[in-house]
Amino acid sequence: MYENYYGLTSKPFQLTPDPSFFFASKWHKRAMSYLQYGLSQAEGFIVITGDIGTGKTTIANSLLDNIEDDIVAAQIVTPKLSPDELVKMVASKFEVGTLNKTKADILKDLEKYLFDLHKSGKRALLIVDEAQNLPLETIEELRMLSNFQQQGKPLLQSFLLGQEELQPILRAPNMEQFRQRIVASCHLAPLNEPECREYIEYRLKHAGLENNELFADGAFDKIFKFTNGVPRRINTLMDRILLYGFLEELTLLDETAVDTVTAEVADEMFRPEEGTGATQPPLPAAGQPQPKVNVSEAQTDGGAEVMSELTPDGRVKDVQYYKTMLNELTDALDDAISHKIKLTRYIDNLLKKKYKTYVRLKSDD
Repeated sequence: MYENYYGLTSKPFQLTPDPSFFFASKWHKRAMSYLQYGLSQAEGFIVITGDIGTGKTTIANSLLDNIEDDIVAAQIVTPKLSPDELVKMVASKFEVGTLNKTKADILKDLEKYLFDLHKSGKRALLIVDEAQNLPLETIEELRMLSNFQQQGKPLLQSFLLGQEELQPILRAPNMEQFRQRIVASCHLAPLNEPECREYIEYRLKHAGLENNELFADGAFDKIFKFTNGVPRRINTLMDRILLYGFLEELTLLDETAVDTVTAEVADEMFRPEEGTGATQPPLPAAGQPQPKVNVSEAQTDGGAEVMSELTPDGRVKDVQYYKTMLNELTDALDDAISHKIKLTRYIDNLLKKKYKTYVRLKSDD
């Protein structure tokens, strides 16, 4: 709606990850460097973790968008898969048939496919998104898949992208063999205040904005404080601010405009915590001492305590975490519906007002 009004050629703050809008902050540059380093090594695992909305999937899409021709890549977004289900999904992503086949048959066909790929001068790359959803035994299955080798070179390389919960999973005592194959890891932090402004200006410019003075300086400060520098939150808020500016026919979006929008959406979409919060350090590289993992440890998510336990077979139990996530999802859906209703009423009232003004002006003529 607002693209034409502000002279934009595309929507700058869509929620769907778009590699063409990739913004390289300090941490995003580091993560991308690790991924590129991993590609050059052609072996081992690269692990990228980060909070929700920090841009892990965008980095993966950007990597795939610029990948070399000699690499055949497949990307999976994982629900809770069993080891057998993972093998089937990986095979199907590389177009290896799985219908009416046993796991042993699928593994045999997958190994043949990878071997043929190697003979043709190519190699396979698997990107596993939302890897924190995988049980320990399924992550171990990924390690087993990396054992496919030819002349000492692995035939399949994997990158794991996941939320912060992936780190304690990989630190579990029985994951030592997997950790030894991690060649690099990085944790994505939210944008800092200068990067938040650079991110907004970059996406607006990339979308065709020519007016460099659309936003007042003070507006950027308020946007950062409300979003805590999380890119997905910035996208959501910026989309609403631009829509508000279009409806109110504003040519300058200042602190007042931002305050008005944040007041409207604070209860509808998200209410960020004060401060940016601490992030966990990256996983130790192979060969470094590994931190101890408690059998039962308390984590926090959005201020709520979450009990995480390791079962005897190595599974991670986060009962309260998933209950909280389900409640948040339900609340988000309710808020989205409420927001749509309010926005529809707002636009309807605005159109009625403009129509009355039009009628009055016509009658004066």
